[in-house]
Order: sequence, then C-alpha cells, then structure tokens
Amino acid sequence: MSFENTREFALKLDKEDPLKEFRSRFHIPQKANGKEQIYFAGNSLGLQPKTVRAYVEQELKDWETMGVEGHMRAQNPWLPYHEFLTGQTSRLVGAMPEEVVNMNSLTVNLHLMMVSFYRPSPQRHKILIEANAFPSDHYAVQSQLRYHGYDPAEALLEIKPREGEVFIRTEDIEDYLKKHGSEIALVMFAGVNYYTGQAFEFERITKAAHNEGCRVGFDLAHAAGNLELKLHDWDIDFAVWCSYKYLNGGPGAIAGAFVHKKHLLDMNIPKFWGWWGQDKVTRFLMHHNFQPIPTVESWQLSNPPILQLAALRASLDIFDEAGMKALRAKSEQLTGYTEFLISEKSDGNIEIITPADKNQRGCQLSLRAKQNGKAIHKKLNDSGVICDWREPDVIRVAPAPLYNSYMDVFEFVNVLFGENRPARF
Repeated sequence: MSFENTREFALKLDKEDPLKEFRSRFHIPQKANGKEQIYFAGNSLGLQPKTVRAYVEQELKDWETMGVEGHMRAQNPWLPYHEFLTGQTSRLVGAMPEEVVNMNSLTVNLHLMMVSFYRPSPQRHKILIEANAFPSDHYAVQSQLRYHGYDPAEALLEIKPREGEVFIRTEDIEDYLKKHGSEIALVMFAGVNYYTGQAFEFERITKAAHNEGCRVGFDLAHAAGNLELKLHDWDIDFAVWCSYKYLNGGPGAIAGAFVHKKHLLDMNIPKFWGWWGQDKVTRFLMHHNFQPIPTVESWQLSNPPILQLAALRASLDIFDEAGMKALRAKSEQLTGYTEFLISEKSDGNIEIITPADKNQRGCQLSLRAKQNGKAIHKKLNDSGVICDWREPDVIRVAPAPLYNSYMDVFEFVNVLFGENRPARF
C-alpha cells in the first residue's frame, strides 16, 4: 500500500479497518480531562478487555455461594478450568491441543522446560542464546548451567550482530551452528528480541539446530499474540510465554508452555512431578505412583489460579474471534505506516533499529534517539502517549492491532517530532 502523510488518510484507514470494532472492547487509559491516551505499551502490559470483570466476577460469585463445591459445580467448574483455554491457546500459537497448557509464570516454565530439554554431557553442554537477551532469560540459563556444574563464562554462548549492525542475521546463526553445534546442547532464543524488536526466523533456526543435534526452545514473551506462529509445524522442541503483554491477561498473568507432540510420550525425558501433572482419572485415588497425563499437562505442578485463568480467557475469546492472520495483517500495516511517517518527518535524530523487513519484526518498533532520548520520551508521556524507555537509548512503541488505530500512529509521530496533539486529547 502507498501511504500518505495526512490526517484524512489516517481517518480513511481507520474507517476501512475490518478490525476497528475490537478497539471498543478494551478500556483505553485516559488523562484527568477524560481524553484517551495513545497506548503503545502493549509490549509491556496489554490493556484490559471490558469483559474481564464479568469473567472474574463469575468465579468470585461461585466461590462466594459454593465454596469448595465450585470445583465441580461452578458455572465453569474449576477442576478442569484450564482446559477451557486449551483450544484457543493452540490456535493462537499454531499447536495441537495436547501440546499447550497455561500454567505458572514464564521463568518458572522456562526452568521446567530446561529440566527436561537441557541434558548436558561433557562433550555437549553449552547453551546458545542471542546477544542482549532479556535479563530473566539470561539469569535462568546461567543458573541452569551452574546447577549442572558448568561455568557460564565458558558454557554460555551469545551470538551477536555483525560489527556496525543492530540485529542478528539468520545466516550468521546457521553458520555458527555449523561450526559449534556439536558442543551445544540447547539453542534458546527469544521469539522477538525485547530491545530491537527483531523477530527471529523460527523455522530456519530450528532446522539448523536440529541438523547439529541440538534441542531448541523459544521464549515467546514478545511473540505470543504478536506474530502468526506455527510451533508444531516448525518442529520446535519447547516454547514458553507470558500472557500479560500482547495477550492482555493482566499484571502478573498466568503464563503458557508448549512441548512438541513427539516428546509427550517419551518417558525417558526427565521432568519435575507435581499434583496437577498426575493422570486425571487416578489423581484423587491419592496413591504415590506418578502416572503422567499423556499431554503437556504432565508438566503442571499445582492446580492453577482460577481468577487469572478467567481474565486470560476473556482476552483469548477476543483473539479467537479476530484471528491471528487478520491481526498480523493489520499489525504489518500499522508498523509500515509508522515507519513511513517517521521517514517523512525525520530530522536525523530518530533512527528505527527494528528490521525493515516485515517478516523479521512484530508490532514493536524500537526508536533510537541519538540525542535527548529521555527528554523526548518524557515529552511523549506528558502529551498522552504511553510508550517505554529502555536503556541506553531506545524508545519502544508497539501499536497493537486489537486496540490501536491509524490515527493513534499519525498523532504519535506528530508529537514525536514536536507537534501538539489536537483537541481530542
């Protein structure tokens, strides 16, 4: 599409947007004067669907009136409640229903997956991650290496961009694996790098790693609900994600996990056992013989938090209705429009460091400010644009297709380059 730098064009795009109705299903934060803010922080915390209150209050009401009997008699019985989200979750990430489960928090799930899929030997014990991975991934990987008796200074490998470049080329990852793959037990990348916004090429990386005998996992914190994923078809061994960013599950929301079907019935894979991973038919016979559920549910430890699941279910209902294919199409157009407007108004101080290739980015654009970055970020916030700052010099903006408009983008770029927002703010 050919874009235009006019207010009328932004309004035209909004009018023609087939997903425009979904914006009205979310609470948009407002300033004291009651005017909506431009919310570009869905990569940190997604907005609240208006249906969340009713979903959660239903469970509060059943708890109030039934107590423990709500496990079986609630309108949405709590005992199998996590199963109500299975179909939606599998469609969201491109998996089979038996491959996905919502449980725990992201880093807990990452540790549980590494218990199973990081199986080091003296000859093959290293873990490969991308440079500048999110700190919690770094912490988790370091601690797993130390737990197994390896020094992260030797066993933690980081692949970096080429000199003078910002993001990592897929061919460089492939070449690195050809040279060093025999030493690597696990390749663990983000789906989308939190800082640059680069979306990695899942299928190529997985194939290259598997060719060298490595296991492959992805942290989808910035990818789930953002990219059109095909975890099963890409043959990824495992993946984990949080649900409070693009998935709008609320602060501290329950997380998710994927294990490829080929691993589900392998009894030789070690895992930590818990109450909710036990066979559902025999769980309440109370014996001590662990019989794992023949799905990814066998990685569950404890019964899940129902109120968190209810909030996430409200959002997944919306995702299921909109469909990731349509959401992804709008996302590409939103970021393309943002990129166009920034290039139109560029004064040389703002540089987009996210890949220009739409296939290598999600809905986040990372803007590097060469000068006065923090002051620009403060001006944006003071003007009613909610986005975030990441040290040392990046403003991250994420126009989310469920609730952001093209007019949001148009007004954001005007404020970015020193113009005031119009009267609607």
